[in-house]
Order: sequence, then structure tokens, then C-alpha cells
Amino acid sequence: MKLSRWVFVLAAIAAAGLIMAGPGTRLGWWDFRFGFQLMRWAVYLAAGAGVLSLLLLFFKSQRLGQMPWIIASFWIAVATAYVPLSLLQKAQSVPRIHDISTDTVDVPPFVAIAPLRENASNPLAYPGESVAQLQGSAYPDIQTYQTEQSKERVFQAAIAAAQTLGWQLIDQDFASGRIEASDETYWFGFIDDVVIRIESSDGLTLLDIRSKSRVGQSDVGKNAQRIRRFIDLVAEDLAS
Repeated sequence: MKLSRWVFVLAAIAAAGLIMAGPGTRLGWWDFRFGFQLMRWAVYLAAGAGVLSLLLLFFKSQRLGQMPWIIASFWIAVATAYVPLSLLQKAQSVPRIHDISTDTVDVPPFVAIAPLRENASNPLAYPGESVAQLQGSAYPDIQTYQTEQSKERVFQAAIAAAQTLGWQLIDQDFASGRIEASDETYWFGFIDDVVIRIESSDGLTLLDIRSKSRVGQSDVGKNAQRIRRFIDLVAEDLAS
């Protein structure tokens, strides 16, 4: 086999490793740490394939029959390396926290979900003031949602928003104003847990939401993103 095709095979292996890192974890074939390791190896292989492709493009440019293999190898390598590196860049741009709450003083507690997290590597309790400070610096917009709408109306909007987002509803208790749900990330299938608290105060209805990952020190901003999307949906529902 010509060298250009070996380089293509190398790029294809890197791409396959990247593609399988998440689904393999989701299907339980390996631990998520091995999935991350597969992504790391994919970057190394892709970098090697990309460099070799450029060298072949420079030194073998007169052999037109090899050009499609060389060009395909290069772009497969670039695309394969881009995904993990972009995730790494995003992870480095946000604090290494995994528990986000609109109320970091009186944090909404998990009740029905607590037994489901018995084997989770991240403990159930809120980490404390240090995490609250990091959240405040990185996500200052994550705040208690307030509205003049009734508690009943906000509770209904919260349930509807959770269903729209595809969350698995675990428990809903109107008397205590508590809704609990779980959400599964798309690629790796990580489970994140959500608790929503709705209560009346001084003529207003206050909605607080907490989103917490079961595994991983950093959530790469996913929990804050989830909270923003949920509150946006609730606000849109209440405005209609």
C-alpha cells in the first residue's frame, strides 16, 4: 500500500476513536475516563496524520493519483483534532465546577433524586462558598427568576419546560413547590440532576433551579447552559 493510503488509514483510525469515545461510554463498554483517553489518543493520531499529509503534499505533489488520499487524510485529521481541542478550550474557559444554582445561599436540596446518586462520584451536598464565588464570577446571570404570575402558573410552566427539554421527571410536589428531574448529555450520556424550587414571597413567585453533574470535576459549562435554557423557556411560556 502506498504511503498516502497508510496516512489515510491513520487519519481514519483517529476519527473512529473520536467517534466511538462517547457512544462507547454511553453504552457501558468502558468507563468515561477511558473515553476521554480515546479522545486524547485521537488527537495525537490526527496530529501525526495531518503532519504526514502536509509532508506528502509538499514532496509528492507531482503524483496526481495520490492527491485525493492526501487531501482527504489532511481534512479528516483536522476535523478529528478540532473537536477535542475545542472542548478543551471551552473547559479551560470556565471554572472547574459541576454544581450550579440560582440560589447559592439557600441551595435547593435534592430529595427524590438523592437515592439515585448513591453511586455518583460527586457528593450530593453543595460544595460551599468557594464554588459559589467561582459561579458568581463565571455566570453572574444565573439568578433567582422572579415573576408576578401565580405559583400554580409558574409550576405548570416549569413542568412544560422540563418536558420540552427532554428531561426525565423524577418527582413533582406542588405543595412544597419542588420538581426534580434528570438530563442525559448527548454524546457521552452523562447524567446531570436538576431540582427546581418554586415559592411565593411578598407578592412574587420565586423560581430557583439547581443543576448538578453526577461525575466529573468540570461540567464544561453545561449546567449553567441548561439553567439558562430552562429559565428562557419558562419566561417565554409565562409571557404568552
